[in-house]
Amino acid sequence: MRRLDQLLSNLGYCSRREARGWINQEMVKIKGVLARDADQRCNESDVTVEDQPLDNPDGLLLILNKPLGHVCSHDIGEGARVYDLLPERWQRRNPIVTSVGRLDQDTTGLILLTDQSMLVHKLTSPKHKVPKVYRATLDKEVNEAERNAMVILFASGNLLLSGETEPCLKAELKWLTGTAAELTIIEGRYHQVRRMFASQGYTVTALHRTRFGSLELGELALGTWRLLPLNQSFT
Repeated sequence: MRRLDQLLSNLGYCSRREARGWINQEMVKIKGVLARDADQRCNESDVTVEDQPLDNPDGLLLILNKPLGHVCSHDIGEGARVYDLLPERWQRRNPIVTSVGRLDQDTTGLILLTDQSMLVHKLTSPKHKVPKVYRATLDKEVNEAERNAMVILFASGNLLLSGETEPCLKAELKWLTGTAAELTIIEGRYHQVRRMFASQGYTVTALHRTRFGSLELGELALGTWRLLPLNQSFT
């Protein structure tokens, strides 16, 4: 059980000081009875605000189709953020809602957001090797011989990126056209997909993540999200 004012504050409803005003205005109930004090201890499932149950009190996990120009940073000075696409209340939650890994501002597609720190650690830890699928568009045509050579190289586990001492883990490359490919990686190095193609003399002009583990975007439109169960499977 938690203090009522702390609970409302942690879920982004209001500050702990404001909670007292909400109680005085008879906006908060516990088990259907008007709350009396901000320091009352209660279970999340017993609390309502304006007769509505609390918003995802056990935690948040959602999938978002990230649009161009949005960053996975909490710093408002960096421009448009993925968090700006969420309900304002969720942006005030404590623990804070954060992304599982990052996509740079020029990359679109699947990003997971959650306030569950253990889940973030699990899904970003190299030992879990969660596959991530990207669709990349290149700046120029790749001939058949080069395409075949890149498939072999990326799958070998011997590709060494500039400035690094450990080669990339094995990755699966499938060519869609002479300038478009689908790449599956199990790491999350800095700008990894772009750097892998750059090592072979090609610039990625468009990059879109389509899958994370077993999760796919489906019909989810750019800039929109949907909630996932906290026990979501990624295998």
